[in-house]
Amino acid sequence: MPAPVPRQRAIPAVEGGQAHAASPSGGPAQAAPAPGALSGQEPSSTRHGTSGDASHGETDDTGRPGHSGSPGHSGHGGSTGGGHHGSAHHGTSANGTAPLTLLVIEDDPAGALTVPELRDAAGKQIRVRTARNLTEAERLLTDDVQCILLDLALRTPGPATTSEGTSAQMGPDPEPDDELATLRHVLRLAPRHAVLALTPAEDTERGAEAVRVGAQDYLFRDELDSRLLSRAVRYAVERKRSDRAERRLTESKLRAQENARLERGLLPTPLLEGSSLRFAARYRPGRSRALLGGDFYDTVRTPDGTVHAMIGDVCGHGPDEAALGVELRIAWRALTLAGLCGDRLLSTLQQVLEHERDSDEIFATLCTVDIAPDGRRAGLCLAGHPAPLISRPARSRALVGADGTDGIGGIGGVQAPPVAELLPYENGGPALGLLPNARWPRQQVELGGEWSLMLYTDGLIEGRTGEGRERLGQDGMVDMVRRQLAQGLRGEELLRAAVNEVRDLNGGELTDDVAVLLLDRVP
Repeated sequence: MPAPVPRQRAIPAVEGGQAHAASPSGGPAQAAPAPGALSGQEPSSTRHGTSGDASHGETDDTGRPGHSGSPGHSGHGGSTGGGHHGSAHHGTSANGTAPLTLLVIEDDPAGALTVPELRDAAGKQIRVRTARNLTEAERLLTDDVQCILLDLALRTPGPATTSEGTSAQMGPDPEPDDELATLRHVLRLAPRHAVLALTPAEDTERGAEAVRVGAQDYLFRDELDSRLLSRAVRYAVERKRSDRAERRLTESKLRAQENARLERGLLPTPLLEGSSLRFAARYRPGRSRALLGGDFYDTVRTPDGTVHAMIGDVCGHGPDEAALGVELRIAWRALTLAGLCGDRLLSTLQQVLEHERDSDEIFATLCTVDIAPDGRRAGLCLAGHPAPLISRPARSRALVGADGTDGIGGIGGVQAPPVAELLPYENGGPALGLLPNARWPRQQVELGGEWSLMLYTDGLIEGRTGEGRERLGQDGMVDMVRRQLAQGLRGEELLRAAVNEVRDLNGGELTDDVAVLLLDRVP
């Protein structure tokens, strides 16, 4: 991979939980509920006085009301007397598991609802917060809340708003006679939280409908007890976790299948009809679980019998680089079939790159070869790319001596191992996208009657050769290919062996994309 030019990038915001910024201190006082509404909790007027107290009636692990935080605190009360808003590790116990926190959303003027003392599976007290309306619930809906107990009789206000004042309403407004409008509102506010619906015993159908809408379970108001509610909370939390994990797995599988179909369709099909040259290619993206990286290649035969081959590499990794590589490959094929070659072709490709890249610092290396119809000569253009490797029979490169040997190991008609070497690379030009008005001279090279030409990206030569920092490099690659040719490897077998050996020398998978293209001419 060519090294990208350093640049500053904006750091994307990390997707967080449902916590919102707390309302500033000095907000309006909330109306006090009827006495005795919730056992073991502070009344709402104490939790939401004009002083901006942020404890919000949360009880600590011993059942005592949480201490007040500083003005503007997010509502993380409890035995620690405060915490950081949005922290997923707030209140983590010594054994590394966070205690459960239940947010109760109900408005019972008669004060009949009583939430008993709750314990989790380890016997640790479940912390309880209470909210009298959805606006108050939104302020208390911080990251350490795992479950919501919602009274379905609660009235729904207007569209939900986030802490920044923007609307959180998703989808159409509920119908006026929608009995589950409150539940739908809460599910939009808290898509990652488990929700328990609370309904009268005579309204079983409404509870079942709440589960169909998205609640994890429903409970009857007059049947709440410590054991039942504790078990329901734990069950709802675990079911929500399981549902989210299953949904992520399903989405990941669907996305992987879609990407696989797309990327397979974007890999090139060589157009060599009528040519005697044999084609082989090997592709290994460095991006995890990807089928296509920033490397690209292609081969076509034009009507005059010339075979054109190309291989390139977009700097960087990721889907954006892969997409840009595909654009350049398609542009190269179209321009080649239109008759462009050499400097004109590369200049036009640079214009395509400059218009399609999302940053002026993105560039691409490229190697193009156009092989004459007789197969004995070729034009070579290099744009910051490593030179191709050519291998030819040894006897075709030396005269036979007076003693009957060819000077390289052949005796009489005995074939010596093929000789591999790099094509000339001294007259190459810069990578595409680096210099405006750059030029790329086309070099004429002699191929001979029988040869094998290998084009590759730098992922093949930049892998390590052990535990140290030494890289394989072009010299190491040439030695490796010579050895594999001496073993009789050709075509697909040669490419497979080369890529596998480079990976083994690296001590594992290569981090950079690798593309290798091979053209053989055998008379």
